[in-house]
Amino acid sequence: MQDAIQQILHTWTNGGWVMAALATVALVAYGTCAHLLLSLYYRGLKQAADSDILGWVAQPAKAPRRLRELIRYTQDEIHSLADVEGRFREVEAGEVHSADRQLAFVGVLVVSAPLFGLLGTVLGMLLTFKAISVGGSSTSDVIARGISEALVATQSGMMVAIPGLLMAHVAKRWRNEYVVFLARLEGITLRHFRGQFHGMTRKFSRAQPKSPSPSRAPQVIPTSVST
Repeated sequence: MQDAIQQILHTWTNGGWVMAALATVALVAYGTCAHLLLSLYYRGLKQAADSDILGWVAQPAKAPRRLRELIRYTQDEIHSLADVEGRFREVEAGEVHSADRQLAFVGVLVVSAPLFGLLGTVLGMLLTFKAISVGGSSTSDVIARGISEALVATQSGMMVAIPGLLMAHVAKRWRNEYVVFLARLEGITLRHFRGQFHGMTRKFSRAQPKSPSPSRAPQVIPTSVST
């Protein structure tokens, strides 16, 4: 354990000031991903049968704890099926769009981590070239420090980006599963209340095919017969 701590401190020292930026990016990206995963943690809902969801819609108190408020919100003070649809649109705007914004923000942070690593690489190589051009007795030490800074920064940028990509992928998959579940819940809720409100939210009418216009009979023009 002590050796690992010393190795981390040695890496932090040799990475230069870019390491502070990478640490900030890692903390913000991982914290955002963790918050997003916790908010989307509805495991098992994908395998829920339609009969189970119908039972939750009929009796919201029997629904899983994290879904009770959602189901109650889509049913309280509704007067038509259009109200139910409007409630589900509000849920999508409040939760799904928020998840999309957080995923986009995490994507920017994950992409920026290798770029910070590349910046550290450039700074390390500039330090190396400067030491070569100046020369002197301490040239080898400065060159070694510049190369170490360049390699450590690149390695750290990749180490920050790869776990962030994996976490973002899992969060995106859970987000898609939640959207599918919302669509199923909306359809079952509409079927459950359709008998109460007597009708559908939308009426579709099939366009009648146009009857072909009757062809006009050819007009016979009488001709005068000369005698």
